[in-house]
Amino acid sequence: MGTENIILLVLVVVVVAIGLWSTVRHFRGKGGGCCGGGDYKPRKKKLSHVAGQKTFQVEGMHCEHCKVRVEEAVNDIKGAAGKVDLKKGLLTVSYAESLDDEQVKQKVERAGYHLTGTR
Repeated sequence: MGTENIILLVLVVVVVAIGLWSTVRHFRGKGGGCCGGGDYKPRKKKLSHVAGQKTFQVEGMHCEHCKVRVEEAVNDIKGAAGKVDLKKGLLTVSYAESLDDEQVKQKVERAGYHLTGTR
């Protein structure tokens, strides 16, 4: 193996390592990319009482930043609080008063994601 091949191999290994490191940071919500990333801490919302819960399937969430955006979109609805299970792509909405599915759909889609159904 010549010196040129060794140098080329080292460069390829370094580029792959940097790519993997960047990808891991992105999916942890710490890098830039499609979702913005950052170390932003979401505001939590607790309801004084919960009348019920609904679970929705959401497409388009890839990282912690996506999760935060969906939760905050739902938290903007009066009397509702959202919690996302990123691995399953599920949004659970707790509500204190009656909740219109269409209102949840509009908020989530305005945030850039797609509600595909309820569970």
